[in-house]
Amino acid sequence: MALRAQNRFVWDATITLEALGAADIALWSWDPHADSLRLTGATRALGLSALAPECSSAAVLALSMPQDRALVEDLLKVQPPGGEISARVRMRGGDTCIWRGEWLEDGVRAAGVVVPETRFAGSELDALTGLLDRRSFVAKARERLQVPAAYTLVVADLDRLRRLNEALGHERADLVLSALGSRLAAAFPPGALLARVGEDEFAVLAPAEIEHPADVMRQALEQPLRVAGFDIFPTLSMGAVPADGGLDAPEAAELLRRAELAVESAKNAGRGGAADYGRALETDGLSRLAMESDLRGAIGRGEIVPFYQPVVRLQTGAIAGFEALARWRHPRRGVIPPDEFLPLCDEMGLLMELGAHMMRASALQLAEWRAAGEISISVNLSVGEIDRPGLVEEVAALLAETGLPRGSLKLEITESDIMRDPDGAAVILRALREAGAALALDDFGTGFSSLSYLTRLPFDTLKIDRYFVRTMGSNEGSAKIVRSVVNLGRDLSLEVVAEGVENAEMARSLLSIGCDYGQGFGYAPALSAQEAEVYLNESYADGAAPLKARG
Repeated sequence: MALRAQNRFVWDATITLEALGAADIALWSWDPHADSLRLTGATRALGLSALAPECSSAAVLALSMPQDRALVEDLLKVQPPGGEISARVRMRGGDTCIWRGEWLEDGVRAAGVVVPETRFAGSELDALTGLLDRRSFVAKARERLQVPAAYTLVVADLDRLRRLNEALGHERADLVLSALGSRLAAAFPPGALLARVGEDEFAVLAPAEIEHPADVMRQALEQPLRVAGFDIFPTLSMGAVPADGGLDAPEAAELLRRAELAVESAKNAGRGGAADYGRALETDGLSRLAMESDLRGAIGRGEIVPFYQPVVRLQTGAIAGFEALARWRHPRRGVIPPDEFLPLCDEMGLLMELGAHMMRASALQLAEWRAAGEISISVNLSVGEIDRPGLVEEVAALLAETGLPRGSLKLEITESDIMRDPDGAAVILRALREAGAALALDDFGTGFSSLSYLTRLPFDTLKIDRYFVRTMGSNEGSAKIVRSVVNLGRDLSLEVVAEGVENAEMARSLLSIGCDYGQGFGYAPALSAQEAEVYLNESYADGAAPLKARG
């Protein structure tokens, strides 16, 4: 009961609990020596009823979502008296909550509150990650930049989020974004300003005392994670721009725009790229409009043609085949690489037309080369092309027309395209296999597939993404992924092709772990049909494809 004595209001336990329950707030107290966490208040509403009124640290870790367990461990870690606690944690069956508190003066226990994250919605935090939202980030960055100091703004874009959404669904993709937000918050000290500024974009405004913020960001976010049985290997395209605070500081929104321009430049260089802002980037928007106009009709005019990158047997150095890669021979700008025009083809609805054109042109070219030796050619199916009406019949007719033997035309499909509808994809892949095409799973290791599907699909080949091959000498995580894919291919009797082989050392390392094939600039870039024919004949004469010693 609440009593009045000398006009003073006294709270008793019952009213305290009622107030906490009405406000959806719980109180907690943590005694690490006794391994005891006590909870009271709105535990049921917060999804904490399984832990109340008292539990061990092991129980808290078991109930927390896997991607948040490191945060729970930090929350429970002993700190000096006065140490602050703040963590964004989601428990199984519950909503995301903010845990806040402080280590008390005796230094042997901590106490605080648990509040639903929705309490912060509509204020300044992004509801999914708990970081600042875009508008609040710009406002706070504007305040920071008023102080004379050196800063770096870094923006990171999660590569292939659309494919992630297609493969896993939006709810599981949101779990990935939530986990990345938690990792970012744990990686930077309080002096950094952190935000989610777009659907797939994170930003950090770091003062000069935080060294190499882009490296810190990449190291934190590009660690593998597992969501709902799927292994996710995030990669980021990053842009950075320096700024000096003070009276002449740039407007925060303008600074963010510049960093995002740098991100777009990094994405044009390929997945996992990075770029700094420069004035030259300002002309890109106008160039894009001109390119859209030129792209219409470019396929029909014969301007977009296959170039061919050799695929080499690592054991012998012999050419096993080529991968066909689209290049645009622009009448004024010369040869334009695919990263500059394929995204526009996607936006303009031209990918299906381009895919059919590339497959036919490549098959006709292979029919000419087969007279010189038994080689194959790989053609990429663009996103969604596996569902193109008449695809199977088109492949069968093309093989009959050219007289190519079964398996010499290899179709490459990405993981995410399969995972949109694994059962439907399995039916189409089997039909393609029966029609005479070989099948390769492209960019394996980058994304979202469940290994259980791999054993049910009729693939002949796994292709390891170039990012992991390129970084396997400096990144132990990449090296483990490469070894795992090679071993997986061996166990499933699949050929394995490593993309991104840049030199002889890489080739030797891949061969030592049992990789079958390699392709990359160490052998040759994508070549025109005439250049590829010369390369093929010289390799036959020399007995092996040339390979750079260094690169």
